Amino acid sequence: MTDFEDAVGVEEIITEGEQGDVGEEGGEGGDDYFGEEDAEYVAEEEPAEDVVKLFGKWSFAGIEVRDISLEDYIACKGQHATFLPHTAGRYQMKRFRKASCPIVERLACCLMRKGRNAGQKLMACRIIQHTLEIIHLLTDQNPIQIVVDAVINSGPREDSTRVGGAGVVRRQAVDMSPFRRVNYALYLLATGAREASFRNLKTMAECLAEELINAARGSSNSYAIKKKDEIERVSKSNR
Repeated sequence: MTDFEDAVGVEEIITEGEQGDVGEEGGEGGDDYFGEEDAEYVAEEEPAEDVVKLFGKWSFAGIEVRDISLEDYIACKGQHATFLPHTAGRYQMKRFRKASCPIVERLACCLMRKGRNAGQKLMACRIIQHTLEIIHLLTDQNPIQIVVDAVINSGPREDSTRVGGAGVVRRQAVDMSPFRRVNYALYLLATGAREASFRNLKTMAECLAEELINAARGSSNSYAIKKKDEIERVSKSNR
C-alpha cells in the first residue's frame, strides 16, 4: 500500500468519526430540544380557574372582588371554583366555615326558603343556571362578576343595635363585620327576587336576574339597595 492510499484511509476514518460525533451531539440536542418544548408546554398549562367553568360555561378567571374587606368572604377563586353550585359540603358544622362555600352556591341556598322550597336544591340550581344565562344576554358580561358586584353593593356597612336596660333602651350605631355584610346582602337579594316573582307572570330566574343587575349597578330599583340605604340612614341618625 502506498503512502497516498494510507493518507486517504486515515482521512476517511477521521471524517467518519466526526460524523458520528455530530450525530451523537445532534441526538442529544434533539432530546434537549424536545425536553425544553415539553417543559414550556407544562409551564404554559392553563390554570385551574380556566379549566373549571360554572355549568361548563362561565369561567372563574378574571373575577375581581373590588372591595378589599370582602375578599376573604366571597369565595369565587382558586379551589372555590366549581362546576355546579352543589358541593354537598357541611358548612354549617363550624362557625365561619360557610365563608369558604362558593358564593353562587350560597345564593342558591338562600333561594330555598319559605317552607315549600326547603331542601329543593336542584330546583334552586336550575333557577341559578337560568339566571346566569339571562344576565349574560342582558349585559354581555361574565354573570359571576355581576353576582359578586351585587353582593358587594348590597351589604350594609353600618347598622344599629339596642343598648341599655331597666326600661331605658336606645339605639346605637355599630359597624357591620364583613362576614355579616355578605350574609345580609345574600338575604336581601334573595328576598327581593322572591317578593318580585310572587303572584307575577315573571319567573323567579327573570326576577333574580333583574335584581342582581340592578344591585350590581347600584340602582335604587333594586330591593336590596333600597333596604341597604334605609338601614344605613337609620344607623346614621343613631350615631
